[in-house]
Amino acid sequence: MALHHPRLVAFDLDDTLAPSKSPVDPRMAALLVQLLGVAEVCVISGGQFAQFTMQVIDNLTDVDDATLARLHLMPTCGTQYYRRGTGEWEQVYAENLTDDQKQRALSAVEATARELGYWENETWGPILEDRGSQITFSALGQAAPVAAKTQWDVDGAKKTALREAVQALLPDLEVRSGGSTSVDITRRGIDKAYGMNRLAELTGIPLVDMLFVGDRLDENGNDYPVKVLGVDCVAVENWEDTAAFLEELIPTLTTVSRG
Repeated sequence: MALHHPRLVAFDLDDTLAPSKSPVDPRMAALLVQLLGVAEVCVISGGQFAQFTMQVIDNLTDVDDATLARLHLMPTCGTQYYRRGTGEWEQVYAENLTDDQKQRALSAVEATARELGYWENETWGPILEDRGSQITFSALGQAAPVAAKTQWDVDGAKKTALREAVQALLPDLEVRSGGSTSVDITRRGIDKAYGMNRLAELTGIPLVDMLFVGDRLDENGNDYPVKVLGVDCVAVENWEDTAAFLEELIPTLTTVSRG
């Protein structure tokens, strides 16, 4: 439960707002629209902007530009930031990797995955993806079904072993566990904590007035930097947990906004 009445609520995406790389459920979409009526909302996750559009934006109904102006989108773990302009989404910043950093990241994660036996021959789409500001390894491919992804690394041991080994090879970069089968590589120090700090700077909303909801707040997860930053956090295991939490939170914020 939230410790205060946040002015901004930030969310991870996969397994927090929706099943991995899937559209948000109509129940969640309706809750997000309600939340936008009483608070600023941020989605900060490892996916790229097109994924945010497919999973979230395209599923929000009866939402005008004034409401969407309260929605902050931070793809690739906060290494990019988008705000709603006049009828379209505009990129505010992007902390892109250099060509050298990208190549070293791609080589290190592929070599390590092969060495550990985690490089799968049968996948759904590419295993490696250059997202500009982030290199992402997805063990079963970018379009793998949720059921297969859930079974690949039930206890998270594979991702942890891969992350630690790749981080040792790339001391100048940041390596974090991402979704259920993914590992994300960004510039050093450019993680979700960086994104939240930039959000506070650009919106004028201090971190103490923010709340973060995520499913990977464990020490090896890519939500963990937000917890270390000192932002109030709510841990969930799936989107249904998040929906239940919002159904309790939104009425308290509605009362405050009317007061």
